[in-house]
Amino acid sequence: YSQIEKFKNRKAGALSGGMKQKLALCCSLIHQPSILFLDEPTTGVDPVSRKEFWEILAQLKERDITIVASTPYLDEVRSCERVAFLSEGTIKGIGTPNEILTEFKDIFNPPSIVREEAHKIEIEAENVIEVEHLVKAFGSFHAVDDISFTVKKGEIFGFLGANGAGKTTAMHMLTGLNQPTSGTGRVVGFDIRTEYEQIKKHIGYMSQKFSLYEDMTVRENIRLFGGIYGMRDQAIRRKTDELLDKLDIAQYADRLVASLPLGFKQKLAFSVSIFHSPEVVFLDEPTGGVDGTTRRQFWQLIYQAAAKGITIFVTTHYMDEAEYCDRISIMVDGKIRALGTPDELKSRFEKETLGEVFT
Repeated sequence: YSQIEKFKNRKAGALSGGMKQKLALCCSLIHQPSILFLDEPTTGVDPVSRKEFWEILAQLKERDITIVASTPYLDEVRSCERVAFLSEGTIKGIGTPNEILTEFKDIFNPPSIVREEAHKIEIEAENVIEVEHLVKAFGSFHAVDDISFTVKKGEIFGFLGANGAGKTTAMHMLTGLNQPTSGTGRVVGFDIRTEYEQIKKHIGYMSQKFSLYEDMTVRENIRLFGGIYGMRDQAIRRKTDELLDKLDIAQYADRLVASLPLGFKQKLAFSVSIFHSPEVVFLDEPTGGVDGTTRRQFWQLIYQAAAKGITIFVTTHYMDEAEYCDRISIMVDGKIRALGTPDELKSRFEKETLGEVFT
């Protein structure tokens, strides 16, 4: 396809997430199959790339290729001709997207989570992240190109952008994993250029790709990360029991993490990332591949953490999750192109949803 032709001489590992998925699709079509099976092909891919991917799938109809795809994204469900809804190993219904989404609306669209007004951020609240003219260059390429912003204590700050926009590079600088080329930044009062080891002691971190050791039990993971974060043994033991009760997973305490459902893993991983009560927790696409109901339960945990004064810095490709943030920024080609509350951005760009603003 023309979308990837210009990258034909680039190694596959150097492609963005969206381009990798398009390449994988091309490879699966090389022998001209009559049926194509796609298992959540766009999980972890930004909304723009997902839209382009499904436009390619629509073109395949002209070649009489049958496509069977699984997906956690409701906008992709609406792009299908027929849908089968599976739950607990059985098919609950088959029909058009509208029929299925209507019949099972209580499952697909559970009541929105509500953040108590008492826990909303005060406008003169203190900054816990301050970034001014931050740049990260790799030779002549600027992955992060002169960005500036602040994040307040207890705020839920959404950091959005397409794959390759510079989000991960910026997050690595803020968490002390990488140092900037130029510009300044402070996280919980520490300089990201010179005090990154101190920063690591005051933050939590969770990513979609790695958050827990799957060959260890639930209890062992909690104990390990508590120790890594510098907690005392007595505090670890006490808080472990409290956490197991809070998540209602005490019965799984001695089971290997690998045996847990994905939703359980994600909620446990988040709880472990804030086990030591950090001032800021960085969440890098924490709910990729998780169903809508579990994602909303996950965000309820986020709201509870923010209510305790923990600042949430989160990247996500789910636009409904972006709506849950107090403010969001949108990065494009290393620069922040838009910054504000969800309502402000929808009003500024005259769009009804953040998905339309993003794309």
